[in-house]
Amino acid sequence: MFSATEAERLIFTLTAPICEVETASLTHVEEGGCLGRVLAAPVTSSLDFPHWDNSAMDGYAVRAADVQTAPTTLSIIEEIPAGTAPTKTVEANQAARILTGAMMPAGADTVVMQEETERSAEAVTIFQGPQPGALVRKLGSLYRAGDELLSAGRVIAPAEMAILAAAQQTQVQVYRRPRVAILSTGSELVRPDQPLGAGQIVDSNQVALAALVSQAGAVPISRGIVEDDRSAVKSAIAAALTQADVVISTGGVSVGDYDYVDDVLEELGATLHIRAVAVKPGKPLTVADFDGAPSETESSLRKKLYFGLPGNPASAMVGFWRFVGPAIAKLSGRSGPWAPEFVQAQAITALTAGGRRETYLWGTLTQTNAGYIFGRAAGLHNSGNLVNLANTTGLGVVPQGKTKIDAGSAVQVLKIR
Repeated sequence: MFSATEAERLIFTLTAPICEVETASLTHVEEGGCLGRVLAAPVTSSLDFPHWDNSAMDGYAVRAADVQTAPTTLSIIEEIPAGTAPTKTVEANQAARILTGAMMPAGADTVVMQEETERSAEAVTIFQGPQPGALVRKLGSLYRAGDELLSAGRVIAPAEMAILAAAQQTQVQVYRRPRVAILSTGSELVRPDQPLGAGQIVDSNQVALAALVSQAGAVPISRGIVEDDRSAVKSAIAAALTQADVVISTGGVSVGDYDYVDDVLEELGATLHIRAVAVKPGKPLTVADFDGAPSETESSLRKKLYFGLPGNPASAMVGFWRFVGPAIAKLSGRSGPWAPEFVQAQAITALTAGGRRETYLWGTLTQTNAGYIFGRAAGLHNSGNLVNLANTTGLGVVPQGKTKIDAGSAVQVLKIR
């Protein structure tokens, strides 16, 4: 068996970013727009930020030399609301009424906040002299036109969308989203909308993995349930490979009589790199690739990745969080690091394990003023129990060879985004 670290390293070696570039729109939000997309090229702007010297507060634009002695009274020459260009130059012993965000008038270099003044007719008395340049946002102090504003490989989140809008960049170059086909193997499975017969199990993996794939920034392609029949499994995998960059299956990767996935992959020409990892839950893990596999959507051939996850729901989700999600992050063109983020926390509940494998226990990771704390979810922690996976924000790690982490001790926790 591979250790988790060895498996992660090998998976990243097998994973190459998709470098196909598309144009995404900032303004077509209802069509998905560019939210969640990965920038394929650096973004620059022809604008300085701020675009001009402007006031950080409501007050009076003055010459610093005129207010070094307070109190002092200055004559008001004009009022400058935001969005209006000043028309006059501030001369000695003069001031301009100015509102937040408004352009500074020529001659003025400082703003006195309104609370430190008193106005009477066309004059204002300054009671406290500010430092020269106070409350003035200088042209280009945040960003200079032509510099890199956003780097390639960055995921476009709402803050990045605001920056693009401010830079008037309404069309951006992004990488194509990876396409991920998902199939569930098992004759005992039924869809969530089907009646449940004796001995049958609802397929929750299809729904969960589609959500995780979408959350990871890729396009899920749900291929449904495949019965435990060798030819059916082979046909389903072959069809999925023509539609996707990555195929994820659940079930059929252990050593049971009906576990056909690994044999079928080899028949289809795959190279199997991993068959098991020393983690719990999720020991059965198949990682394979197809070199130059054909596609319905591309004229060129590119390598396809295959992840065979266990059928038990907790195992499938832990396997995705630990291994598959990071691979999708690299495939999507995101800048690294792609590996899961681990933080050190204080365990507020004891964590126990068998010791033979690296064990992941799900629970709640919380950041406090003193650092992170981690609490194990109540109830059974076995691969078939998905009920207590609700509200999971972290996976506490009990290292291989260790059987217990006491409450109050330090624990490494994989953050669930």
